[in-house]
Amino acid sequence: MKNTHYSAVLGVARSASDEDIKKAYRKLARKYHPDVSKEANAKERFQEVSEAYETLRDKEKRAAYDSLGSHRPGQDFRPPPDWYQRFGAAGEDEDLSGIDLSDLFESLGARFGGAARGAAFGGAPDGARGFAFRRGNMKLRGEDYEASLALDIEEAAQGVERELALNGRNVRVRIPRGATDGERLRIPGKGGPGVNGGPAGDLYLSVRLRPHPLFKPEGHDLELEVPITPSEAALGAQIEIPTLGGRVAMKVPAGSLSGQRLRLAGKGLPKPRGGAGDLYARLNVVVPATLTEKERELYEALRSASRFDPRARFSR
Repeated sequence: MKNTHYSAVLGVARSASDEDIKKAYRKLARKYHPDVSKEANAKERFQEVSEAYETLRDKEKRAAYDSLGSHRPGQDFRPPPDWYQRFGAAGEDEDLSGIDLSDLFESLGARFGGAARGAAFGGAPDGARGFAFRRGNMKLRGEDYEASLALDIEEAAQGVERELALNGRNVRVRIPRGATDGERLRIPGKGGPGVNGGPAGDLYLSVRLRPHPLFKPEGHDLELEVPITPSEAALGAQIEIPTLGGRVAMKVPAGSLSGQRLRLAGKGLPKPRGGAGDLYARLNVVVPATLTEKERELYEALRSASRFDPRARFSR
């Protein structure tokens, strides 16, 4: 095989950053993964981009590789004799079933540097020659999938089963009770299928709670706006409010203010390991939009009798 710089294999500049190299590799690995790709040369291209990434992601190997770049374009590449001693060769019976495909060569470290490159360019010793062919029999873990899932607050509180369409196949998942807004859940074995008998990857679900007409989530806590009348705020009252488990009684202290929060312990969202968050009732003093004749008389009498001035500080 004639020399082609690994950066060209990944489609990046030779000066590309580690992050750019990683992004390019993951994009190409998804495109040419032999288990899902429809490209005619998917297996060969997948091996090439994996080789290139394994070398370029490692600072020592990348520097060593770049230092060998003085040959003329089109000239056969021959690595130096100490390349395999420094970077090793792969074992023929290597089992990679526990390795995440997207980070495969990060986990392998330096073990495949010499063998991968030597086999590609024809300069490997007998023990490493043919590595590119053996590598096709490795057990590779499937790719991890990412997806988002919208839930009602009631579904998050009780737990729910959902069927998701992922890469052309339906996957049924169980969401445990107590999932919170923005939480990232790991569903083992529900990602991409493995290669050569390797295990499937995992599915990572980002949970989003839909807006609720009553409750606003704050982690496992909930907030509920509770309207009260001026007399209930001034005199105090025993009222009923809704919770996820049904209606409960709540005491409004005398002299309560609009915006004041009252805590009801354990009335929020359940927690995965037991217990539950709290429900915070935010009081909102409201007045009727229209008054009966009797109500108007009473309000007039209250205004005449009351010496309370809520704006007293303005006159200081």
